[in-house]
Amino acid sequence: MKLLENAYQKALVARKNAYAPYSGFLVGAAVLSENGEIYAAGNVENASYPCGTCAEAGAIAAMVAAGDKKIKDIVIVADGNDLIVPCGACLQRIAEFSDENTTISLADLQKIQKSYKISELLPVSFSVKDLKND
Repeated sequence: MKLLENAYQKALVARKNAYAPYSGFLVGAAVLSENGEIYAAGNVENASYPCGTCAEAGAIAAMVAAGDKKIKDIVIVADGNDLIVPCGACLQRIAEFSDENTTISLADLQKIQKSYKISELLPVSFSVKDLKND
C-alpha cells in the first residue's frame, strides 16, 4: 500500500505542474509499474484543443520510455465536484498495458477515494488478440 500512496503523492505533484491555461482544470496521473517504478505526468493542453495530452497518456508514455511495459496500478488526481474517470481513449491506453488485476484509483486532493479494476471501467476492450491474420 505504501507504493500506491507514493504514486498518489507523485500524481499530486504532476497535477500541480500540469499545463492547463485554457480550461484551468489540472489533472495528474501516476503509473505504478509491475517493477515497482512510478511514472507521473500532468495533462498538457494546447491552443489547438485536439492536440492536448491527458495525464494518463503522459504517465504511460513515460513508463514505456523507461522500458517498463506493465501497469500494476494507476492513480488519477483532480480537484472537482466529482472524481475524474479516464476518458475512453485513456482507458484503452491503460488496457494495452494491463491485466485483469490492474487497478485504477481515483483521487481528490486529500486522498484516494475509489478504486476499480480496468475491466469494471472498460468491460470490452480492443486488444491485439482481436486482430486476425487471414
